[in-house]
Amino acid sequence: MMLLIGVDDEKGAQVFKVDPAGHYLPYKAVATGKGEPEAMNFLEKKVEALPDMGEAATVDMAISAMQHVLSTDFKASEIEVAVITAGGKFRKMSLVEVEERLNAIAEASDN
Repeated sequence: MMLLIGVDDEKGAQVFKVDPAGHYLPYKAVATGKGEPEAMNFLEKKVEALPDMGEAATVDMAISAMQHVLSTDFKASEIEVAVITAGGKFRKMSLVEVEERLNAIAEASDN
C-alpha cells in the first residue's frame, strides 16, 4: 500500500491511496496498516471539519487518530510529523513543534 500526498495548483491538497494492484482512490483523510479500520473509522467522524481546519488542527487530528488507534500517548521523540503547505513545501516538524501539538492535544482532552 502506498500513500501519495501533495498539493495541486488547481485542486489544492490531494491524497491518494494506491493498492498493490495499482488501483488508486482519492481521500480527504486516510490511514493504512495494521490499525487501518479503526483509524479510518476515527477519521470518517472528523473529515467534515477538515476544510475549516488550519495546519495545527489538522496535525492534532492526525496525532489524535494515531493515539486513539494505538491506545497510547506519545512523546515528541517517538513520532515524526511532516506537513505540506499550500505552496507545495514539504517540511518535517521539529521536536519542539511536535511537543507543542502534543501539549495542545492533552489540554484539549482535559477540557
